[in-house]
Amino acid sequence: MTTYTTETQTGSTGQPGPWWRGAVGYEVYVRSFADSSGDGLGDLAGVTSRLEYLSWLGVDAVWLTPFYPSPGHDHGYDVSDYCAVSRRHGTLEDFDTLVSEAHGLGLRVMVDIVPNHTSIEHQWFASARRDPGGPDRDRFLWADPAPGGGPPNNWLSHFGGPAWTLDEASGQYWCHLFLPEQPDLNWRNPRVRDDFDAILEWWMDRGVDGFRVDVAHGLVKDVQLRDNPQIAPVVAGMDPFDAFDSFEHRHDMDQSENVEIFRRWSQVCAPRRAMLLGEVNAPWPDRMARYVQAGALDQAFFLQSAFLGWDPETLLTMVRVMHDAAPHGISWVLSNHDRSRPVTRFGGGDVGVRRSLAVSTLFLTLGGTPFLYQGEELGLPDGALRAGFHDPVSVRNAGATHGRDGCRTPMPWDSSTHNGFSAGAPWIDAESRPPEQTVAGQRADPGAPLHRYRDLLAVRRRHPDTWRAPLEWIEASDPRVAALRRGTIAVVANLSERTTSVRLGSPGWQAAFASQPGCRLDSPANDTVSVPAETTVVLSNDGPLAAPGVA
Repeated sequence: MTTYTTETQTGSTGQPGPWWRGAVGYEVYVRSFADSSGDGLGDLAGVTSRLEYLSWLGVDAVWLTPFYPSPGHDHGYDVSDYCAVSRRHGTLEDFDTLVSEAHGLGLRVMVDIVPNHTSIEHQWFASARRDPGGPDRDRFLWADPAPGGGPPNNWLSHFGGPAWTLDEASGQYWCHLFLPEQPDLNWRNPRVRDDFDAILEWWMDRGVDGFRVDVAHGLVKDVQLRDNPQIAPVVAGMDPFDAFDSFEHRHDMDQSENVEIFRRWSQVCAPRRAMLLGEVNAPWPDRMARYVQAGALDQAFFLQSAFLGWDPETLLTMVRVMHDAAPHGISWVLSNHDRSRPVTRFGGGDVGVRRSLAVSTLFLTLGGTPFLYQGEELGLPDGALRAGFHDPVSVRNAGATHGRDGCRTPMPWDSSTHNGFSAGAPWIDAESRPPEQTVAGQRADPGAPLHRYRDLLAVRRRHPDTWRAPLEWIEASDPRVAALRRGTIAVVANLSERTTSVRLGSPGWQAAFASQPGCRLDSPANDTVSVPAETTVVLSNDGPLAAPGVA
């Protein structure tokens, strides 16, 4: 029998609540986490061998990036078979073992589902190209050339160039918001919707506890394929991400019909208590909130925080607005496999580590299900490549500046060859990490970031008000300071460069966790906390609360 040590919350009806309430997730970038075979590529058996570490760290759920059969043009996000395991990553038996052992440790398992596009080698697309009049043609988005020739409209690919590639045999273009080798599915086709219902069921039958939905905001496109409004010039040699952002994506992204798809998915997943967590990059908080309301996705990642450098005022303003638009529907993240690591973005070295931990501490008190990206708990900066690029964004675009290789280098387990990731040469050639940036080195050092993150997760577990109680903002005089109360918990995030004091509104507070030492309660009644620069403190108080304010 499967056993779970993760507590399942009980709602007001007395029925068990969803398992993700109060949970903390951990993203495993499978190809870079742990390699059991020695071929230099991470695999499922490697993940299984490190589950004890994740349990020790204190996370509750593991999200696995794609491990499906794939030609690898986009490192697994070009799927050629949704119901199988790539031989490079193991076997279905390896997957079943991973799920069984994870469940035995109280860890839930989530898998990446990639519904916006398939691989060009998927049997559906091969059939669609081979037989333009056949039933599989309409599984994808095809269009005739523009009246004067060329692509049907001005849509751009995230990864550079037009979002259309000409099929010479038929004279039509296929749509791809990413690589030409990733043709977009036609989500207005009922067969596509039926196909994915079956795919979700297939993985749930194997014990999967949830799905991270790739490009959840991109599935449905404008039926008339209208041009997107251009808001900035596009010049030759421009970074593809910057070129993409030069348009308002009114017709190729964030269509209202997307929400209807996820309401249908919820009906498939809810009876099995499987979580739906979307990668949603909608432009405004109210549009983000649509995806997690009215029985659609359970939560959506807040991705804007993973795009920012160190800009505390902008970050805290965005966080507050997004939280208030969907208080329980946001999964708060600082990093993932697509963006530079926060330590690098926030200044590097000890400064970047300090700032990252301060923001992470705030994020773990905002409700929702926050996620750490592998190595974030070690305070890792981006890895340093020794030779060549692997990310197609960099390989295919001479002007690319936002390549993703640096955040995808192997997980550093120890100071042995290849940092203990693999017995063979890793798939990506990067400099070895020093001992103080490895799991083994940090486990032996009580003052290392790893122990601070582990303590933070333990505090969240001991004090469920950090995610469960209603949130009330405490006004602060500095826009780089955020303060809040949740029941018996108060949080002050001082992201400014100077010490600040905040009155909490009642006596008797005690510090439960501080991202950096030096916090103190200034008054005899313990109703005012002084927080050092770039530090977040979590306080507990079991007594009644009065009106808070700025000290």
